[in-house]
Amino acid sequence: MHETTKEAPAGGLWSGGVAPLGTSSKKLGMWLFIVSDTLTFSAILLAYSYLRLANPDWPRPFDFYPAIIKSTGMTLVLLMSSLTMVLGVAAAHRNDRKATVKWLLATAACGATFVILHMTEWVTLFHEGYTPWSNPEGVPLFGATFFGTTGLHMLHVSIGVLYLLFIATGISRNKFTADDVEVSGLYWHFVDLVWMFVFPMIYLMSIKLR
Repeated sequence: MHETTKEAPAGGLWSGGVAPLGTSSKKLGMWLFIVSDTLTFSAILLAYSYLRLANPDWPRPFDFYPAIIKSTGMTLVLLMSSLTMVLGVAAAHRNDRKATVKWLLATAACGATFVILHMTEWVTLFHEGYTPWSNPEGVPLFGATFFGTTGLHMLHVSIGVLYLLFIATGISRNKFTADDVEVSGLYWHFVDLVWMFVFPMIYLMSIKLR
């Protein structure tokens, strides 16, 4: 007498495999990473806010032109990259691999543009005497917090660019699926979202007063 095995209903308890909690293990892993990294950036931004409020003579090194104009341009580039990422995920779900690769490469190009603009901003600050260890306005912690926070974010963007190029290559060779593209999109949107906090807190609140 043969026993029949009933399948667990969708949304039921996970019994092993690649879909814990009703989602893919890749997507779950990325969400766990995002949650942990959110805690890291939150702690950094809270520390920056505390130090800024505790020092009434906190430096204001950013002129409206070119610093704020450039950082605003960087913000617009990241917002554009979020749009191209959404289009890439949508193309992947339509199984349009050519369009998916195109939009992933466009997103990576936006990320690379952001990094280049950010590096030129750093070079300008270095020439003005602002470094991670000192600055001409006498509050050394400004350099440590500014370069530490923006540097960590820029590292995330750089990793994201390489990640997107890797996924685009795999999609073009039919090695990855729409789920892989969606997971990379989660990472990229997280990186963009972090900048939406960094930009006003560090740049807009530190415009040089005349």
